[in-house]
Amino acid sequence: MFKRLFVLFFVFCFVFNATSQRRRVENLPTFDDRKIHYGFYLGLNQNDFKVDLRNSNYPDAAISVDATAGFNVGLIADLRLHKNLNLRFEPGLISNSKRIYFTHLSTPRDSVREIGSTYLHVPLVLKFSTDKYRNIRPYILGGIAYDHNFSSNEANQDDNSAGQFRMRSSNFTYEVGVGCDIYLSFFKFSPSIRGVFAINNEIVYDNDANSQWTSPVNFMGTRGIFLNFAFE
Repeated sequence: MFKRLFVLFFVFCFVFNATSQRRRVENLPTFDDRKIHYGFYLGLNQNDFKVDLRNSNYPDAAISVDATAGFNVGLIADLRLHKNLNLRFEPGLISNSKRIYFTHLSTPRDSVREIGSTYLHVPLVLKFSTDKYRNIRPYILGGIAYDHNFSSNEANQDDNSAGQFRMRSSNFTYEVGVGCDIYLSFFKFSPSIRGVFAINNEIVYDNDANSQWTSPVNFMGTRGIFLNFAFE
């Protein structure tokens, strides 16, 4: 899935760049002079968990995560700080699902947990752009984000012993990525690909300190790839 996202990103960049360069006319010549502008984005994601284990009463503990593709949608507010530097606020919704395998447990009821998640994703991003060349402008970006997990189960009194896997509702991530602004006749199209990584531990430990599910886990946090298509 990660390879497909990379291929899709470069295909979109190539196609739209070829379209924008077909005529030697500079599109939207004053677009970047605006102090503030707005837009929206659509995209795809694949999120799983980075899992670090620790010493526990289960020395053979092994945990793996199988992720499926999800989608992103959100808004953009862009503040020009300098001709090559912008501060962007990009609140949006992220939806995806994961399957966690506790392969040291023998029965299907105990060894598999289905996790469906919907997040409010609130990133603040710095975007460093090159000078515009004809109708394209590559950039790199980086920032931090607050994520609220609407499907966390954090307040649920039941835990894995009752089949309920729990995560924290409030989490923080950082993201880094690359992209390219492509100036078309009436709007700017901006595909980007980003890596997103958790800062805090997202797991809620079971009530039993020796739980066969959570006691081996030292850290479990989101990591993923976002492929966004922005329209500004």
